[in-house]
Amino acid sequence: MIELRGVEVTAGEFALRDASMIVPDGQYGVIVGTAGAGKTTLLEAIAGIRVPRAGTVMLGDRNVTTLAPEDRGVGMVYQHDYLFPHLDAGDNVRYGAASETASREAAALTGVESLLGRDVRTLSGGERQLVSLARALATQPRFLLLDEPFVALDPPRRAATRRMVRTLQRERGITVLHVTHDVAEGALLGDVIAVLDAGRVLQSGTAPAVFARPASPRVAELLGAENVIAGKASATSDGLVAITAGALTIFAVADDVMQRGEGGPRTVSTSGPVHAVVRADEIVLSRSPSPTSARNSFSATITAIGAGVALRRIELDVSGTPLVAIVTASAVADLQLSVGSHITASFKATAVHIC
Repeated sequence: MIELRGVEVTAGEFALRDASMIVPDGQYGVIVGTAGAGKTTLLEAIAGIRVPRAGTVMLGDRNVTTLAPEDRGVGMVYQHDYLFPHLDAGDNVRYGAASETASREAAALTGVESLLGRDVRTLSGGERQLVSLARALATQPRFLLLDEPFVALDPPRRAATRRMVRTLQRERGITVLHVTHDVAEGALLGDVIAVLDAGRVLQSGTAPAVFARPASPRVAELLGAENVIAGKASATSDGLVAITAGALTIFAVADDVMQRGEGGPRTVSTSGPVHAVVRADEIVLSRSPSPTSARNSFSATITAIGAGVALRRIELDVSGTPLVAIVTASAVADLQLSVGSHITASFKATAVHIC
């Protein structure tokens, strides 16, 4: 288990404030945040490179807040690799390795066997990152901290390396905490997700819960939600919630689930000022207002169509409110969609999240 309890860390003028989150034992945790959010600082506090001025860092059942980095059983991979320039690639992998066998296995897993005799200064950025990953894996850590570890890799190698790390994590029961600005990567890998912004953990929990129920409009935005609509909520006679945003009224199912975000658990309000969050892939487009089970069905005008091979981003104007839908490229062709087309945009009340 990796656990932070109210951790505060200062790094120059930046401060990580009251950071709390848990990655259960043997699970893959992901921290999502933009540049400057404090992702690397948080990892360094766990690794022991930075000492918190307040709070507690737990690794397993040990309070390691004041332990030296070498006593924590942690492997860390930085975005910028930080290889030892006076050692060749092989000696970098062997540095701190649990055994010669462990270093050979790590080199094979990461595909760097052919690089082991090379001067690290002659390696490409992607090769350096793989050697750095091999070095961390060779220590056979119980806890693995990954700081944007795949960013320098080309797309095919990135996908293969992600699969390898995830498979190894499951097989060996390693507890991983991986920071990234790539929301799609976080959704692909994470058992648990934390959203970090300006030094604060805004929300954390299981990946399905956090993505389905963002605790605030800012969390929804950071998680890539395309449609976050401010409006005023009121109850309807049939038990739904009506959210009025200008000329648009959206119907949602009342959500009384307790959400955990910054400040602790809270019940989401279903009256007064709220934000409605609708995922772009929940919006169905059709050429005619045919009967549908979706409670929300609107006439819309297409204002833009994005490029894409499999999926296309469709920007809509609905009574003056912008919406975004994601549809397949074949649907664009089948519906003969084009800028200026008038269509029907529909989504279910259950697809609307209130925050």
